[in-house]
Amino acid sequence: MKKKGQLEVFNLNELIKDQSDYTNYIVSEVNDHALRVAVINGEFHWHKHEDCDELFYVLEGELFIDLESDETVSLKSGEIFTVPANTIHRTRSNERTVNICFEKASNDIKGGNN
Repeated sequence: MKKKGQLEVFNLNELIKDQSDYTNYIVSEVNDHALRVAVINGEFHWHKHEDCDELFYVLEGELFIDLESDETVSLKSGEIFTVPANTIHRTRSNERTVNICFEKASNDIKGGNN
């Protein structure tokens, strides 16, 4: 059985070019990990991944990652940041922002306390 994204060419920019509302979906899988593309304009809820680090790579716009320690990381196009497993965080933006995320294909998202 062919896994999603394997043996096919696709253009991330084309997949999300007309997307303005929040979306986040898997575009390819690598072993037990997934490459997701997300479009965000606003805030996502506070949450954590108990057994999975989460790497963000911004393609367009500016992504803010709020951490439970009251720190905010600002990522612009071309920048990456990894949120360690079990860290409460949320993503947000002030304009349409596109990022890719690399994480385990199956992971539990738990709500945060904030």
